[in-house]
Amino acid sequence: MSLALDATGRWMGGLLGRGIVVLLAGALHAASTGWPVAIGLARGQTLWPLQLVAMGLLSLALLRTRSARAAFAVGWAFGMSFLACTFWWLFVAMHTYGGLQAPLAVLAVLALAGALALYFGLACSVWWRVADPPGVLAALLFGLLWMMAEMARGTWLTGFGWGAGGYAHLDGPLAFYAPWFGVYGVSAMAAGLAMLLAQGLAAGRNWLVAALVLVLPLALPAGWNHWSRSSGTLSVTLLQGNIAQNEKFEIGTGVARALEWYRTALLEASTAVVVAPETALPVLPAQLPDGYWEGLRVAMDGANRTAVIGIPLGDQVQGYSNSVLALVGGAEQPLRYDKHHLVPFGEFIPPLFRWFTSMMQIPLGDFNRGALGQASFAVQGQRLGVNICYEDLFGEELAIRFRQAALAPTIFVNVSNLAWFGDTVAIDQHLSISRMRALEFQRPFVRATNTGATAMLDHTGRLTAALPRMVVGALEGQVQGREGLTPFAWWASRWGLWPLWLLGLGSVLLAAGPRWRGPVKSRVYAYKARLWPIKKHYP
Repeated sequence: MSLALDATGRWMGGLLGRGIVVLLAGALHAASTGWPVAIGLARGQTLWPLQLVAMGLLSLALLRTRSARAAFAVGWAFGMSFLACTFWWLFVAMHTYGGLQAPLAVLAVLALAGALALYFGLACSVWWRVADPPGVLAALLFGLLWMMAEMARGTWLTGFGWGAGGYAHLDGPLAFYAPWFGVYGVSAMAAGLAMLLAQGLAAGRNWLVAALVLVLPLALPAGWNHWSRSSGTLSVTLLQGNIAQNEKFEIGTGVARALEWYRTALLEASTAVVVAPETALPVLPAQLPDGYWEGLRVAMDGANRTAVIGIPLGDQVQGYSNSVLALVGGAEQPLRYDKHHLVPFGEFIPPLFRWFTSMMQIPLGDFNRGALGQASFAVQGQRLGVNICYEDLFGEELAIRFRQAALAPTIFVNVSNLAWFGDTVAIDQHLSISRMRALEFQRPFVRATNTGATAMLDHTGRLTAALPRMVVGALEGQVQGREGLTPFAWWASRWGLWPLWLLGLGSVLLAAGPRWRGPVKSRVYAYKARLWPIKKHYP
């Protein structure tokens, strides 16, 4: 491949220098999707220019590689660095609350990062083989390959797309494209632009195209990207109990405190809807004190209010589920939502991994999986699209609820418990995930969490109100519901991520065609030559 130009990155100082730069670039990529410490910048702040710099450094390193194997190593090292720096807080869950020895917890985080980084190594290797000559098409191909690596990481083997590059662009010009192409489309554009800029830096061209793509959204009329309209307002109270994770399931401490505090808060709320977080009531309904559930139901009936409560459901015969119940004033039966996308090792144990979970003292469970695309909760003229914890990471799954526009959610409601990860950037990263979903679907998002971030987002992903993290409190506010379909909601509700997969795979096949045509023809001719004696004797 002729892209290995000596002019691109002599400053990297050889193989060792390039390795250090690639690892540093990966760490910068992680920081761009959520600044990790409150030094110089607000913790959790997204930094889209930094993400382009990080991807630009990766692109320069790829331009210097001289083999597909070297390109794979560069992509894998970058992916390993950025993923480990993105979800390092898994160490807190496994070591602090799971009791796993620190070296083993570190090894587990690195093993997960290394396994997921294989997708990025493969993408860079394929790009090195087929992207020639350099230019706009090579940059476009790089963006699409990077997008496919992100989608594979985010969907295959249950998926874990936390920290995708598109999340860094929530406050940048590329956010304009989120309602069109979703977070993976934004990731593709960012990666392609970074490669285009790197090629321009190396060869003194392509700057104009990159600049036009960045400034185009700023030049378009604001009304061109408005796909939703108001469906009225709803008064909401969001509860944050701040129950310590090491006490949450202890009968004498966390359980008693949760039952008492949430009952009081649910009864005292004066808004139309009050939302308690994931497993706010950390016991089964049959284990609640006498009269507890009936008291809440009667209170909601008397005030014509709705309580949305996270609670586990089930029994030993039918199995258990991580669920949400809504006590709707005037309704005979509560509305129910069962979590569909379960967390590996936390809510189900993958095959052959029981030995690993047995090493941790975490109340693990094999929960039943709820149906995909469950109905929204109809409450006072609004449709509440409930999702639990990191289910809001999977926009293609939330999109299924938009197949019938008349039944689509007007407000998303997320209930979470991130106490497993302590007071870390995981809280801010999850808030950014909800912001991206708000942008993709142009729907407001309300989030009730145990320790943070309990917050209200409008349909543009803008934070309108929030509680401080790690405190006990209730957040009241007015939320404007929205109707209408964004382009992303329309096509993703019908075909999932397949349009992006087909675009990426089709581009790779077109780019690889000229390189493969010669070898394929040679094999066809050889095959015909072997058949010729047979044809001669048996016409």
